[in-house]
Amino acid sequence: MESWVVTVITLCISFFIKFLFNYLTNSTKKLPPGPHTFPVIGSLLWARKSPANLEPILRDLKVKYGPMMITLNIRSGPSIFVASHSLAYQALVQQGAVTSNRPANEIINSNYCQIHTETYGTKWRHLRRNLTSEILHPSRIKSYSNARSWVLGILIQQLRGAQDDSVKLVDHFQYAMFCLLVLMCFGDKLDESQIKQIENVQRALLVDLQWFNILKIFPRVGKIIFRSLWKELHDLRREQENIFIPLIEARRRAKEQKTEHGEELIMAYVDTLLSLELPDEKRNLNHGEIISLCGEFLNGGTDTTSTALEWVMANLVKNPSIQEKLYQEIAGIVGEKQIKLREEAVKEEDLQKMSYLKAVILEGLRRHPPGHFVLPHTVTEDVELNGHIVPKDATINFMVADMALDPNVWEDPLEFKPDRFLVEGSNKEGFDITGSREIKMMPFGAGRRICPGYALAMLHLEYFVANLIWHFQWNPVEGDDVDLSEKLEFTVMMKNSLGACICPRIKSV
Repeated sequence: MESWVVTVITLCISFFIKFLFNYLTNSTKKLPPGPHTFPVIGSLLWARKSPANLEPILRDLKVKYGPMMITLNIRSGPSIFVASHSLAYQALVQQGAVTSNRPANEIINSNYCQIHTETYGTKWRHLRRNLTSEILHPSRIKSYSNARSWVLGILIQQLRGAQDDSVKLVDHFQYAMFCLLVLMCFGDKLDESQIKQIENVQRALLVDLQWFNILKIFPRVGKIIFRSLWKELHDLRREQENIFIPLIEARRRAKEQKTEHGEELIMAYVDTLLSLELPDEKRNLNHGEIISLCGEFLNGGTDTTSTALEWVMANLVKNPSIQEKLYQEIAGIVGEKQIKLREEAVKEEDLQKMSYLKAVILEGLRRHPPGHFVLPHTVTEDVELNGHIVPKDATINFMVADMALDPNVWEDPLEFKPDRFLVEGSNKEGFDITGSREIKMMPFGAGRRICPGYALAMLHLEYFVANLIWHFQWNPVEGDDVDLSEKLEFTVMMKNSLGACICPRIKSV
């Protein structure tokens, strides 16, 4: 018998024993309700389903088992799905110390290092602190204002050049966000061909992610059974390395030369990674780890933001009265400055005065969160939620989209109503997007694992939406209603990309 066949059979038997042990152990505990599945086979059937397929099934299960929590047996243990705002707050904020771990990630190799998948502990804290204090600190974000202005100019010129009966917007949005994040990551304004090269390899990794996820079920067996899939993944990784390493080394040399001449560079993310030392291991990051972290930075700040931007603009096209109300707010703040100072763009300092703009962005994130689930959490010890036990090492998933459409929390949840986010009796927005006081919606997650870039994402959305409305009037294509159907890629995108007729309101950028 072939040696690889023996290996596969041995591993399958060991996994079956592990499944059976976990099943019998957890059967004595009062888990949240859910359908019964046969160990291994049932788990494989569930694991094959994508979030897009799983979501309607979970909604049906909520009718049968209740709206709070549901248990499915996926992979090596129970997966708990939480759709309750109060339980999400209890789990993520009040008991965050035991619910902030991540499932083990064995997809690529030891050089694969990303903050969002890192085990909750010292290394995760160090990597996250580096990102939040060095790049996402308010003063650092402000230092990139010229970069945002540069990218806005690119976007506006592209839209002016594309004016016809219908402009497909998502490609322009994605390219603009990628230009900005590449600059923040590598510190240089790369030419279009280099940016497209980076974008293409990152896009390939994201689009194929749903296929690569099957490798997480049984990584060791998968390396044998799915050899062609593993080869594709590693080929993409090598292509990513071939693109990123020259950029990393060029930045290292530029930094050394500037230091020798006493000059300063605006800090880029890769600068912080080159000088970062892991405290427990007493070493610097290697190329593989830096590439993984840079890839995470680019993906985390481009697709999610451009997807949210398209959804917001789609709702403004579909609701011209809301678009006009937003334009009037912008004009009331920027219009007088434009006359006096000949300013032709909305400045970042103006955004703080625009309460309705913030309400529009929040309503867009509520109605169409880019992710319908936050990334899975695992618990480090048994924890009680609503009278049920979530056992150690179980996975907890939070149903973001369902929480945002709960009629018990949101009046007319399917309607696009930005006014719901305005404090009654004032024009000031008072909603806590972080969920630190309570969770009503959580497009960025909540608790210790909340997206570290949520403030940057909100700034980008406000800045670009304000300028897109200030520069253009957005109208639906004649005879074509805006379709708000969804499809899942890396994020939950518009099934039919937004097309609009745009009419310039001002003459130039």
